[in-house]
Amino acid sequence: MSGTFVGMPAFPRAAREAVRDATLRGNLRHATHTIRAKRAKAVAEVSDWAQLREAGKQIKDHTLRHLDHYLVQLEESVTAAGGTVHWAADAAEANRIVTGLVKETGESEVVKVKSMATQEIELNEALEAAGIRAYETDLAELIVQLGKDRPSHILVPAIHRNRGEIRDIFAREMSNWGRPAPEGLTDTPAELAEAARLHLREKFLRAKVGISGANFMVAETGTLVVVESEGNGRMCLTLPETLISVVGIEKIVPTWQDLEVFLQTLPRSSTAERMNPYTSTWTGTADEDGPRAFHLVLLDNGRTDTLADEVGRQALRCIRCSACLNVCPVYERAGGHAYGSVYPGPIGAILTPQLRGTASEIDASLPYASSLCGACYEVCPVAIDIPEVLVHLRERVVEGGQAVRGGNKVVLQPAKGHAAERAAMRAARWAFSHPGALRTGQRLASRTRRLHPRTLPGPGRAWSGTRDLPAVPAEPFRDWWQRTHGKGGSAAASTTTGAGTPAKDKAEGKGGDR
Repeated sequence: MSGTFVGMPAFPRAAREAVRDATLRGNLRHATHTIRAKRAKAVAEVSDWAQLREAGKQIKDHTLRHLDHYLVQLEESVTAAGGTVHWAADAAEANRIVTGLVKETGESEVVKVKSMATQEIELNEALEAAGIRAYETDLAELIVQLGKDRPSHILVPAIHRNRGEIRDIFAREMSNWGRPAPEGLTDTPAELAEAARLHLREKFLRAKVGISGANFMVAETGTLVVVESEGNGRMCLTLPETLISVVGIEKIVPTWQDLEVFLQTLPRSSTAERMNPYTSTWTGTADEDGPRAFHLVLLDNGRTDTLADEVGRQALRCIRCSACLNVCPVYERAGGHAYGSVYPGPIGAILTPQLRGTASEIDASLPYASSLCGACYEVCPVAIDIPEVLVHLRERVVEGGQAVRGGNKVVLQPAKGHAAERAAMRAARWAFSHPGALRTGQRLASRTRRLHPRTLPGPGRAWSGTRDLPAVPAEPFRDWWQRTHGKGGSAAASTTTGAGTPAKDKAEGKGGDR
């Protein structure tokens, strides 16, 4: 199982294969429609949702602007509470740190809380290479791990699987990882959950090392927070003697008061619950209570580079609720694997190319994995303008230009395969900056419209193969306006009947759209 899926084909090819899988489309359609309907109902209960959304945005933006200050404060707070802080510039360094910490305990297995950050750095693979076995304890992550699969959703990694498939995976694979599935296991949710509970219980009671991520880190106290729905996270956070948490540096909030906002918006946006069934918080270590040793690994891995982009940095506001995935028409049909990243869907389309860069074919294609319908922005609880960032990243892919990679300013080269697009955009820019040429071109297009093809040739065939070309009008707008509203035109009088009408205001240069 690979966390980043580097080497996969570009999104268009991967998505083309995915949409041919009728079972996958059915699983995704059922799951996303159910989650989005429940979310809409839960959000509608909150009268000040818009204010909470704006507050979350402002808190995140403030924190990102002063990230250096709050990270130092967090380190001081964690250290004062008995924890140890480690800094990891990239995935390789984070894996070395975690692997070394586990080896120091003398243990050869760990239990894990669901964590996007550890998937991002491919921690399980690094631990396996060092002879350490990692057991996923989240139900959906367990399904993915047993099935030798890849996660396809931020919140529900096994969303692409139905109950029958899960039963088959449990019956076939559980015995290879520990306690086997019960005889005669059916696909009823209660039996599947009980099989997972029995399988995991022995691991919780035996493991001496736990590994987690965190939804939030509170700078003023050094507290980490994990929100979950199953209780497995709390078992991993409290039973082991050593706890190692790998967390992206953007997960920080300044104060407990700030945390209050996100504990209202995250549950409703993710699981459509008023509050999480399990909200676990821990601050360092305490005598005879919880782990004896706590290590916090603060992960950069491209986040500082993303922070340097004034448009793209808003992706770091993300609280991993997955609401954008559940409303995205592209994700609903293509699924998460087509994105080639542990961060699928709209947020993955803007976050992954910034964390990993756009040098690979799959990463360069992700900003195009969207219809720009804007539904993702409407549901985002921290108001990330995903369409704006998508367009921004498309420009970077096509044109190249300045960016920050590895903490250094670099000049990116345009991605391959976009020569026609660059030529078209440059031609359009030239035409719009030369009014005379634009006017001539419009008139020529109008006079030859009967000769225009119904579909585009060459590279444009893919675009016009699924949509109609817009019809060219009989005359350009400029000519129509001059004929009807220009000096001596008679239509002006007939379209402005009385003072103060919109037509009269526009003709006289007053007002406009309000």
